[in-house]
Amino acid sequence: MDDPKTLDLVKELVLRLLTPVDSPFSSAADELPRALRFAHRLLSSRMAPSLAPDELAMAESIKRQLAACGRSSDALAFADLHTKLSARSSAPGAVRNRWALLYLLKSLSDARRREPLLSSPARIGLPALPLDPQASHQPPLTAKKTLPSSGGVILVSKDPENIREIALREYADLVMDETEVSESALVRDILFVCQGIDGRYVRFDITSDCYGLPESLKLPRSTRTMVRKLCELGWLFRKVRGYITESMSSFPAEEVGTIGQAFCSALQDELSDYYKLLAVLESHSSNPIPTPGSISGVQGNYLSLRRLAVWLAEPMVRMRLMAVLVDGCRALRGGAMAGAIHGRAHHGDPLVQEFMGRLLRRVCSPLFEMVRSWVLEGELEDMFAEFFIQSQSVKAESLWREGYQIQSAMLPSFISPALAQRILRTGKSINFLRVCCEDSGWAAAAAEAAAHVGTTTRRGGIVYGETDALEALVVEAAKRIDRHLMDVIHKRYRFKDHCLAIKRYLLLGQGDFVQYLMDIVGPELSEPANTISSFQLAGLLETAIRASNAQYDDHDILDRLKVKMMEHNDGDRGWDVFSLEYDARVPLDTVFTASIMKKYLRIFNFLWKLKRVEHALIGVWKMMKPNSIISCIFTKEGASVKTQFVSVLRRCQVLWNEMNHFVTNFQYYIMFEVLEVSWARFSEEMDAAKDLDDLLAAHDKYLNSIVEKSLLGERSQAIIRILFILFDLILRLRCHAERWFERIFELQLRGTNKSRTKTKEPGSWLDGGRKALMQHAREFLRQMGEDLDKIAKEYSSSLDSFISQLPVQQHVDLKFLLFRLDFTEYYSRLSPSS
Repeated sequence: MDDPKTLDLVKELVLRLLTPVDSPFSSAADELPRALRFAHRLLSSRMAPSLAPDELAMAESIKRQLAACGRSSDALAFADLHTKLSARSSAPGAVRNRWALLYLLKSLSDARRREPLLSSPARIGLPALPLDPQASHQPPLTAKKTLPSSGGVILVSKDPENIREIALREYADLVMDETEVSESALVRDILFVCQGIDGRYVRFDITSDCYGLPESLKLPRSTRTMVRKLCELGWLFRKVRGYITESMSSFPAEEVGTIGQAFCSALQDELSDYYKLLAVLESHSSNPIPTPGSISGVQGNYLSLRRLAVWLAEPMVRMRLMAVLVDGCRALRGGAMAGAIHGRAHHGDPLVQEFMGRLLRRVCSPLFEMVRSWVLEGELEDMFAEFFIQSQSVKAESLWREGYQIQSAMLPSFISPALAQRILRTGKSINFLRVCCEDSGWAAAAAEAAAHVGTTTRRGGIVYGETDALEALVVEAAKRIDRHLMDVIHKRYRFKDHCLAIKRYLLLGQGDFVQYLMDIVGPELSEPANTISSFQLAGLLETAIRASNAQYDDHDILDRLKVKMMEHNDGDRGWDVFSLEYDARVPLDTVFTASIMKKYLRIFNFLWKLKRVEHALIGVWKMMKPNSIISCIFTKEGASVKTQFVSVLRRCQVLWNEMNHFVTNFQYYIMFEVLEVSWARFSEEMDAAKDLDDLLAAHDKYLNSIVEKSLLGERSQAIIRILFILFDLILRLRCHAERWFERIFELQLRGTNKSRTKTKEPGSWLDGGRKALMQHAREFLRQMGEDLDKIAKEYSSSLDSFISQLPVQQHVDLKFLLFRLDFTEYYSRLSPSS
């Protein structure tokens, strides 16, 4: 400021600022010394603006301002002058800090336009602010620095154009002109609405189901929009509070349940925190906190609509979540409700995660208590049918299979189906031990499991979010309780011994017993079924047991073996209705159910028929023994008859050999390839079973394997019919053989001289002389040969059909049967298809 030229320029500038338009310079002479001293102090200070120095940006700002004021020619003139000034930047004595010069000129222009001049009659002078701070209204959010001077302070702002301050003042004036209701009154109404109460201006419209302002009320659009947004919280509050009220007052309580009640209680707690916030906001509304100063010049209430929106932003998020949960859970109960809430918990917002976790810990508390009580005590504390395990009243033998089931609709999504099955089985094991086995050792096993995983057995031990701890408890409890159950089943109730007894007696594995039983009951079973006494057959069964190695079995096992006569019709023989049954008592009847024993009965009837066929072939062989028929007719006249007899007998032996070959190999397949192999696999799986479900599955697999491999399954109905035809043909041969050889023996006796007189009986087929006897013999042998040919033809056709059906069966083991029956490919060569 020591340069005379600079001093002259500053003086000229101050004089221009003090001189009104169209007035001579002399009118500002009185104010010039004081204003000039103020300008010198201001320019000599070290104050610096907070803006970054950018000459081009500042020049553009000045040009835009001039253009906005309608001074386009001045904007062009300024651009031309700025270009010339920039061009002389390298000349001696040129202005170096052009940005500072532009900033000073622009600040003076803005201040002159915005602020009143120094107080003077002509309103001339430098821009200034009054020294009284009460008359100063600083716009918020605008940082300023002031420098005192005589008569006022000059404003140095971060916003050099003060555009924001001007706009806010104009907006405030416009709002005051357009508003009929004060903002404080609207704030008070919003606070009422947030509690579900109608305000003075903001009311709930049932028709449109929303809160709103009357259309006749004069309010700016922006205010209406803000009120509408804040009213959403009241609408959500009504929905949540209405659900809580409806649920807690519902009758009967089964419609809500304990989980629904916990959900309502958790929502009520969240609303309690919400009420506390509203109480704080109401206190702010009732006792206004004055702001440092408002743009309208009047001290306002701290709680404006915008500040209220900030306060209610987080409660709005929570209330939206609660409303969404209320809508999603309105028709749900129990585990389904917990699962639906859990599905909303997967969210990226930490606020939502924390809120949902807090809510779910309350909601799932009754559910986790049900799980704990079930897996550790076997108690199903589910008064309102909301647990995912359902019980029903059944008999003891059906307790395991039908007593408890999983309700898929009540299974929450945070419990996997595999874990749910394990939970189900653990509780079932406890109840099975308690009810069917009358055992109490499970309690110690459950306590050991809880102690092992470090989980308290008291209520509330596991909460939501501790799924790993829940699974660890269930796994450990299941392992220990199932191990105890297997020990009880195998050691106390001797499960394997009973399975072996069924194999030996119902599946005819005890050979000497079966053979002796068939020998002694054969005559009795040949009678009509309706003439046979069950008590007599029971006595014969007892005789067969005492006469065989079965007598050395345990008495408990032998007492369970009984004779059963199946339902029969007229014409049925004892062979068709005779069967054995095994009395499986509690708890073994859980495995050997009524349906399972029906399968065993079906297998027994099949094996019994196979044994009967074998027994019939043995009987035919005994009748064909050479020493029984060597003494035939030795006369010369009977030579032709003897030749005919030998031919028929040979054909009978050939047919018997074919039948015996088939029956022997088929019986070997059934006894060894089916029964023994299936038993060996079942024994391994039985020993490896870790729980009762594994044991049941192994037994079902064992029994189904026997049924399928024995051609008794649904897919083998065609071939089993052919097999039964073969059995009937063999029995038919036995029936014919008995009649044939009875007549042969009669013919033999008639042909001897010693018995000639004794055999003459009136009406006998052998009446007449020697010639008539030979004639009868020839006719009988011819008829016998025809019967043999007929049986052989039917048998051969049926056997070919049976063998042709074997390759298309499902089980691979049947290929071994085909190989045994046709190992020389004899039947394959004879079949028409080859």
